[in-house]
Amino acid sequence: MHSKSTTALPKLLVSACLLGNPVRYDGKAKKLDHEGLEQLLEQGRVMAFCPEVAGGLPVPRPAAECISGDGDAVIAGSARVETHAGEDVTDYFLAGAKQALTLCREHDIRVAVLTETSPSCGSGQIYDGSFSRQPIVASGVTTALLRQHGIRVFNQHQLDPAISYLSSYK
Repeated sequence: MHSKSTTALPKLLVSACLLGNPVRYDGKAKKLDHEGLEQLLEQGRVMAFCPEVAGGLPVPRPAAECISGDGDAVIAGSARVETHAGEDVTDYFLAGAKQALTLCREHDIRVAVLTETSPSCGSGQIYDGSFSRQPIVASGVTTALLRQHGIRVFNQHQLDPAISYLSSYK
């Protein structure tokens, strides 16, 4: 267990694509425009991270979805992550999730804002595995692993509650 520093302000893990980094599967970004997030960035309290790239996948890359379950099921070994062509990319997703957890542990990060519907980062919804862009209520692989270890995960539409929650750790 890491001891909490009394001088360092808590940091926020944020999906790199939400900060303008072109790391999404399609080589694009989903940059957020949010005053509170900008303030955290200026204070050096945001850590950008893309679990899919960290896990070894290229940019761009084929879209992938969880098959036969959600992120928790992938971690448990009862589901997998595949591309539309049927390529199993589960190991990349697991490797990226583990690196996200390691980063959070190293920097005592307890709050994350990750990209909704992503098979890695979805916190409330991911796609159903049919590649028809049909969302289901479920979590992606990275979100599931972070939550299993007590890290609170929000999506990009929940920035205000995420920042409020983060401030409770001052």
